[in-house]
Amino acid sequence: RPPERAPRRRGHPAATRVGLGWPRGVPDRGRHGFTPGQRVRLDGALPVMAARIAEALPAGARRVLVLGFEELMYAPLRLARELEQVTAAEVRYSTTTRSPVLAVDDPGYAIRTRLAFPAHDHPDDGPGERYAYNVAGAGFDAVVAVVDSAADTPELHAPGGLLARLADHTPSVLLAVVPSYVPARPSTERPSMLPEPLRGPAFSSYAPDEVGWLLRDLSDVTLEAPTEEREEAIQSGGAHYAESLPVEYQPSDQYQELFRAALGTSAARIAQAVGAVTELVLAERSRSPLGPGRDTSAPRPVLVSLARAGTPVGVLMRRWAQYRHGIDLPHYAVSIVRGRGIDPNALRWLAAHHDPADVVFVDGWTGKGAITRELAQAVEEFEAAEGITGFDPEIAVLADPGSCVRTYGTREDFLIPSACLNSTVSGLISRTVLRSDLVGEHDFHGAKFYRELAGSDVSVEFLDAVAAHFPDVAEAACGQAKELLTADRTPTWEGWAAVERISEEHGIHDVNLVKPGVGETTRVLLRRVPWKILARAGAGADLDHVRLLAEQRGVPVEEVAELPYTCVGLIHPKYTRGATGADGRAVAV
Repeated sequence: RPPERAPRRRGHPAATRVGLGWPRGVPDRGRHGFTPGQRVRLDGALPVMAARIAEALPAGARRVLVLGFEELMYAPLRLARELEQVTAAEVRYSTTTRSPVLAVDDPGYAIRTRLAFPAHDHPDDGPGERYAYNVAGAGFDAVVAVVDSAADTPELHAPGGLLARLADHTPSVLLAVVPSYVPARPSTERPSMLPEPLRGPAFSSYAPDEVGWLLRDLSDVTLEAPTEEREEAIQSGGAHYAESLPVEYQPSDQYQELFRAALGTSAARIAQAVGAVTELVLAERSRSPLGPGRDTSAPRPVLVSLARAGTPVGVLMRRWAQYRHGIDLPHYAVSIVRGRGIDPNALRWLAAHHDPADVVFVDGWTGKGAITRELAQAVEEFEAAEGITGFDPEIAVLADPGSCVRTYGTREDFLIPSACLNSTVSGLISRTVLRSDLVGEHDFHGAKFYRELAGSDVSVEFLDAVAAHFPDVAEAACGQAKELLTADRTPTWEGWAAVERISEEHGIHDVNLVKPGVGETTRVLLRRVPWKILARAGAGADLDHVRLLAEQRGVPVEEVAELPYTCVGLIHPKYTRGATGADGRAVAV
């Protein structure tokens, strides 16, 4: 595209305007977020944009400055880097600023010259002087001024403006304008009706009556990022873990054999825990005696599982209620995000369709109890903001090794095979996503349905294997539930105390990087950058899959005599991508 000449203004030589062809919808900076997909689009467009700038440079230009505009630094810097690849010129980069600095023309001083010019972006704090340093006298054959469209104003082109001041010190001034990115503003009006739950087979591999997903389908959006890139962004504060997804782990044949072996040995144990926790919920929420002859007209619990670890457990609890009592419990899956709370739109939908007092939140297991605390705080804030009351933030879980809840099937820390895999044991649904450019104010949180992984899906196989043991464990499960009803189930939070101790003993000083229990340790190995695994001395087959994953990722497993959990996973502290070697295996701090 031939360069266009900016309108010539009196007393000011024309600047050459370069049409960049900036990719539509890609932000000019990261203030409103910058996704992996947007980075890919920018990377693909940069060579063409740099070529357009190179074409507009004067013939024989040997020394070129790309000049950014105040906080618009990322886009100009990327353009400068790419321009360096397509020209023989020496390319330098700097940016204008509103900060006044004393210039001293001394070879040993950093700021040799200063250009002053009036602001040209109509700032909120009013007009004022702006500066460009080390441009005058630097011998640039051309200066490429890069501004956003909001700053491409008459003041920019006026006599005494930035372009005129640059033209006083270089024979060629180019102007490249990046479109100002304005994020879409959600409607301030709340829709009168929220969408109905998503159901299989259109969304998830579960049968449509097994679970309704109060989620937004983001299956067509690329959200996956390399584990190392996600970890660095999360720990640096540059991104929240719920803004992207890890690449789905595809198990080897050896690992799948471990999963099936674990399922074979633990299915009956899981079935008993499912029965016990379901009977406990039915007894406490429906106010009807335990046993097959219960009053089926009594109020029924509404199972609301926390996607996605809680969803297989919610389905199994629903199946137990059908098998043992002939009742169909409603079951939905909702999103909860650490640091962001539970999806308020999902709670609004539930309150509009059910009595909040009947809702029972369901999860797979507890670690240190972070989600337990998150849910309690989120429900309290929701009720205060919405005036909708009645939700009980208590969570019913299959296993509570951290002693964080009152409603559980067991407090033993053992292998729940659904923790071994990701979406392929959870209806082919991803972990949930919460990102402002994808999830609006009135949307449910998002998730993806990995239809392409159907060949590896064992979600229904897992459910059927556990449910097949219901007749064998029914008597024991009901007896266990009766014992729990009369026992002191007050949470001791011993797991949280253990995590705080481990965090300090290992110099981590961040409980969020300590993941206790078999389930959480498995997640660390599958989704995060692990540092080391602590295993209780003498732990047996429950940790076979942990040992295999640790070996594959080069992560040491240390046996510990005194450990309240079977194992604990430690995420690499202060992570940068240097924490893994060229082979992708973890290295020591």
